[in-house]
Amino acid sequence: MIKLFSIWHFSIYLFGLTIVIGMLAGIFLAAKEGKRLGLSEDAIFDIILYSIIGGIVGARLVYVLVYDPSYYFANPLEILHINAGGLSIHGGILGGVLIGVWRVKKYKLNLWQVADVLAPALILGQAIGRIGCDVFGIPMVRPYFWGVLVNGILVHPAQVYEFILDYFLFAWLWLRRNSASYRGQIFVHYLIGFSIIRGIVELFRFNPQVFGFLSVSHLLSMAGILIGLILRNYLKKRYPLEFVKERSTPVVMTLLITILLAAASIGIYYFIRS
Repeated sequence: MIKLFSIWHFSIYLFGLTIVIGMLAGIFLAAKEGKRLGLSEDAIFDIILYSIIGGIVGARLVYVLVYDPSYYFANPLEILHINAGGLSIHGGILGGVLIGVWRVKKYKLNLWQVADVLAPALILGQAIGRIGCDVFGIPMVRPYFWGVLVNGILVHPAQVYEFILDYFLFAWLWLRRNSASYRGQIFVHYLIGFSIIRGIVELFRFNPQVFGFLSVSHLLSMAGILIGLILRNYLKKRYPLEFVKERSTPVVMTLLITILLAAASIGIYYFIRS
């Protein structure tokens, strides 16, 4: 990991910094959207805080249990060394959702309304967090100009592929939030959309393969898509929404901001690694 600086015995790494920035951006966006819909800001902050904790725990547990169980069972104390790397984004989503559901029930809010509020914020935070990720892709067959040298080998910048796709999924969710046809639709689109993104990016990364080119992460992404489709059919029947004409979100402005975010993130990524 790229170390930015140290304070006494504490080191600040790029990946940690971008994750924190992503969290703060997501919290700000979710609070703003929740306030627009009349939801309690305190409740939203509480749900997000607990979901972040659940996400971290879930990300670590799934990584330990799925990706390298033999090593961690032989070295159980290493499970606590998150700073050494080893988090599963699928586990993070699962852990965050489970804890989030618990907190939403505590405040007696509509689960799917809250999920729709949090979905755009979640993918925005993920996009920003990926800027500092040090899990690179596979070696390039041809020397494309956007490749990154790692130990003298030109590899695919899988992080760039992922955060660009994440930003455009964010734009899609943000534009859809005023025209959903059923409660929970924005979250469902997030779940299916991100699962597809991870499946695509996984083609350019190393991970344990289970069948042909399919990796563990591919299977988890397929599960995410399947769950999303099941939720879609259930929620469309259970929580339909009547169309209420609201002021639409400016498409051009949203796309422009998305492109600027992606361009700035690409610039930061390559500047730091140059």
